[in-house]
Amino acid sequence: MSNPVEKSRLRKQILDARDSLSLDFIKIASSKIRDNLRKIDFYRQSTSIGVYYSIGSEVQTHELIQEFFNQGKEVALPRVEKNDIIFKKITSMSDLEMGSFSVMEPKEKCETVKKLDVILVPAIALTRDGYRLGYGFGFYDRYLHGKKSKKIGLAYAKHILKSFPHDDHDIKMDCIVTEDSVIYAK
Repeated sequence: MSNPVEKSRLRKQILDARDSLSLDFIKIASSKIRDNLRKIDFYRQSTSIGVYYSIGSEVQTHELIQEFFNQGKEVALPRVEKNDIIFKKITSMSDLEMGSFSVMEPKEKCETVKKLDVILVPAIALTRDGYRLGYGFGFYDRYLHGKKSKKIGLAYAKHILKSFPHDDHDIKMDCIVTEDSVIYAK
């Protein structure tokens, strides 16, 4: 069992550092991350992708979402409902509205997607063996539990850590993509 105080302290420390990154760094690193994603076979071959709508200093996903539309992939984004997330299909950016946590999410009328080939998961930090430090709400761990989708964590290289506390219910990523590399989790 992990220490929640330690996780919280680490989360704040890394978020503060990430939030101090320049917009130029975020744009350049996000572009390199998009390039590195294309090196992953199961990603390229996927027909349905779950992706988050980036905010702040997160790895940017807006251009990726547009790329998925252009490639004819089924695109789904998370929507918070009660205390969980569900992924809903969008066909254009006009299917989004301001939702929970001031994040753009699919409108309620959008179709719920049950199965996705790949899910791109936001992360504050990751370990090389696939553990993810998220925002502490557990939305993604609950959603991903038991799902067969390939899970790709997106983060900046400086946020790949040797280790940090994790719990049995924490879902490991299959793959991690940074601006420097593609890491297949052990």
